[in-house]
Amino acid sequence: MDERTPERELEAFFGPRPEPMEARRLGVVVGGSLSKGLVVKLDPQTVIEGLAVGRYVVIHGWTGRRFFSLINDVALDAINPSIEKTPPDVSDPFIARVHRGVSTFGRIHVTPMLVLEEGSTEPRPVKTVPEHFSPVFTATEEDVALIFGKEEEPGYFYIGEPLEMTGVHVALDLHRFVERSAGVFGKTGTGKTFLTRLLLTGIIRQNIAVTLIFDMHNEYGWKSQDEARREVKGLRQLFPAGEVAVFTLDEESSRRRGSKIDGVVRIGYDQIEPEDVDSLSGLLALSDVQVGALYFLRRKLGHGWVARLLDEEDRLEDLDEALERGTLHGGTLGAIQRKLGMFRRFGFLQPHVDEDPVQRILEYLDRGIHVVLEFGRYGNSLEAYILVANYLTRRIHDHYVKRTEAATGRRGEEPRPLVIVIEEAHKFLDPAVARHTIFGTIAREMRKYNVTLLIVDQRPSGIDPEVMSQIGTRVTCLLDDEADIRAVFSGIAGSQALREVLARLDTRQQALILGHAVPMPVVVRTRTYGTPEFYAEIGVREEEPEETLARGRELLRGEEVEI
Repeated sequence: MDERTPERELEAFFGPRPEPMEARRLGVVVGGSLSKGLVVKLDPQTVIEGLAVGRYVVIHGWTGRRFFSLINDVALDAINPSIEKTPPDVSDPFIARVHRGVSTFGRIHVTPMLVLEEGSTEPRPVKTVPEHFSPVFTATEEDVALIFGKEEEPGYFYIGEPLEMTGVHVALDLHRFVERSAGVFGKTGTGKTFLTRLLLTGIIRQNIAVTLIFDMHNEYGWKSQDEARREVKGLRQLFPAGEVAVFTLDEESSRRRGSKIDGVVRIGYDQIEPEDVDSLSGLLALSDVQVGALYFLRRKLGHGWVARLLDEEDRLEDLDEALERGTLHGGTLGAIQRKLGMFRRFGFLQPHVDEDPVQRILEYLDRGIHVVLEFGRYGNSLEAYILVANYLTRRIHDHYVKRTEAATGRRGEEPRPLVIVIEEAHKFLDPAVARHTIFGTIAREMRKYNVTLLIVDQRPSGIDPEVMSQIGTRVTCLLDDEADIRAVFSGIAGSQALREVLARLDTRQQALILGHAVPMPVVVRTRTYGTPEFYAEIGVREEEPEETLARGRELLRGEEVEI
């Protein structure tokens, strides 16, 4: 006798649907909506303990569509509510089997993200829902490759494995990643630096863009240690000379750590403009009146305005008339001098330097050589970090604007895409200052002049919401502050379903990736940076021959040599 189950009824109407290969069936869709997600009743043989929030599943619709989805909730249910009040005696294995999957069962809540029409090879945003009783399967390696691409394809880089899918690689589209500014977020201790180094390794290896990295804690250029105090290589050790260069503000610190440096950055007082000091207005507690006075002092005192303000023996007679007329208040002048006195603590600031550090760094960037700027002991000073990062970025951005505008109409002459990496990004992009800093300008330009940001931060809620809305790709480790979670999901459709996914991430080596560089949000166990296997996969040799170093130096001088 043919039992007319709902599934058989659907088969009679739509025709039999072949089950996919290498996929394990989990259950069937029993309810839900496009806006709130779908409810899936698990099959009796599905072990609910083996399903995790953030796992990737595929719903096979009865008309041939495949809905690619994420699990965002896992729950227990029962046919009879009284089971919760009077649970049966399950010490008898037979009684336990009777109840499991019949009177009691598991269910999951899934959010459809993309749909693949029958006969199509390009998934599209989901605009409908599958029929009742559509079967739900675990995703396969082919499903992941279909959505995210293959790491063997040019421009793709293996970033991690989906949850519960060991050995399956999620590839990140690095061309799309650098098309717009991106962010790496997560609370302290979640591995943001290792994840950022992993992303930079992909960008450098694939030659997607050139990068300028403001290395606040000396972790990107040369070797550092992980939490187990094991030594891991920096970017300068992963790639041959002529691909990555290390500059430093603190030559003594860099040499003490064994870092092979390519240049020392010094900035002259006479090279500093009021805009550079303006970026420190929040940290120095400069009032609007005092900020305005900076520009007046620059006009009156000329290029040497900072050196003269810091010279205790200079009577500043040029300002007597302004002080008498009240154009400049004596208290304002005194306050500016006291606050600029901080500059005396920074050895990289000198009254005058012969070399322009901006031009030196630009020479490397224009050749396609990635630059890491180590801060040495000055990395402990947020004032030094913001001053130098803003000083260099403003001038490098101006250079890119001029080159891009000069190349208008001449395809192929635009400057190579530049990605600028900054840590403690909320200090640069706070709502009070983001509209006035170069970093806020770059984020809003959306690669108009071939310059984007890669911001690394543990407090995304401190970043101007307008800037956050322009962050194209967000790679987010665990966050537990509600304001930070809201900030990460600002401007993201369907973010409510992803909040629970983010809240359940492990404290280390898991991240939720969403935005411009991925077709749909995905939770991955990130690839491990710094292991012998990782070095072998990207083709790193244990020691770098001296002749390779020599060749890199010759190439920088524009000379061809035989090795």
